[in-house]
Amino acid sequence: MTFFTKLTRVHRDKQVQDSLVMYAIKRELKLNNKEVSQLRGIAGFKRFVYNFGRDMLIASWNFEDVSASDSKRIDAIKKVFTSCIMKQPEYAWTKQYPSTVYQSAFIDLKDAVSRWRSGKSGFPRKKSKKIGDSFTVYKTSGIYPEKGRPALPFTNRVVIEAGSRIKLPGLKAFRLKERIDFTCSSQTFTVSRTANKWFVCFVIDADKIPPIIHPVQKAGMDLGVKTLATLSDGTKYSMPSTTKTAKTKLGKLQWRNRNKVIGNRREGIKPSLNARKYYERLSRQHARIANIRYDTTQKMTTDISRRIYNIPIEDLNVSGMIANHKLASAGARQLLL
Repeated sequence: MTFFTKLTRVHRDKQVQDSLVMYAIKRELKLNNKEVSQLRGIAGFKRFVYNFGRDMLIASWNFEDVSASDSKRIDAIKKVFTSCIMKQPEYAWTKQYPSTVYQSAFIDLKDAVSRWRSGKSGFPRKKSKKIGDSFTVYKTSGIYPEKGRPALPFTNRVVIEAGSRIKLPGLKAFRLKERIDFTCSSQTFTVSRTANKWFVCFVIDADKIPPIIHPVQKAGMDLGVKTLATLSDGTKYSMPSTTKTAKTKLGKLQWRNRNKVIGNRREGIKPSLNARKYYERLSRQHARIANIRYDTTQKMTTDISRRIYNIPIEDLNVSGMIANHKLASAGARQLLL
């Protein structure tokens, strides 16, 4: 059995050396029906632009007399979208949304294609509302004293006052379910939807992380079946009982509503009201299970990283374990780590 090592050691040492690090803040938005419709429309606009750019990029590869990199092709597609597509009468609706939305869509497409070219991920797939809605907005304006020099402090950033409201660039101020207790600033904001909840995420500059003294120099980790993980010093971590309860509730919900369908747009079949309620409840239950797993793994890894400096981890054949239906549930947990 082989082992591979070193959990976050180099990354943490680099963070200690840096004077500033980035700290992410994520808050749930408190929206009314009109605001939900607005955010869904913006997310749909971003999804439309991303899929348009992806299809145009694939089509451009068939042009034999064009030799250009993927980045230059996407830049040309962006110019076509701005100067031609958006000016057509049937696409006049695109002008009601901030320009940074479609600009960030092309940036995401560039990044996805670059990762595919480098072998880090598969070919970019089309965006779908079934996976979740998300979009990015950012502040572009600022006061620059000279060409090539950085902007004056805070002129190209959004100042976020302490409280339960946040102003997004190009949009209105939205209410937050959890207040922000300090004044901060950021330039880029990502709005996303999980089930029927909307979140906003942004990063701020924070003071450097102080060095951490680990009481244990080295300990091995075994990703088990009965427990989530077991360390060589005897420490065991298990999934909470709420996971099994939530999965049981999910299974019963799916079985009772196994005949409900969400509809078919191509065939002109509209979903019933009960089907809509079921799929909304189903997405909330999936989100609950995902949150429980994420919270458990975050607490486990945080506790381990504070106590142990060097952590060898067991290298298992996870795909083979998932093929066995008796070990599939336990094997899937390894993928979370």
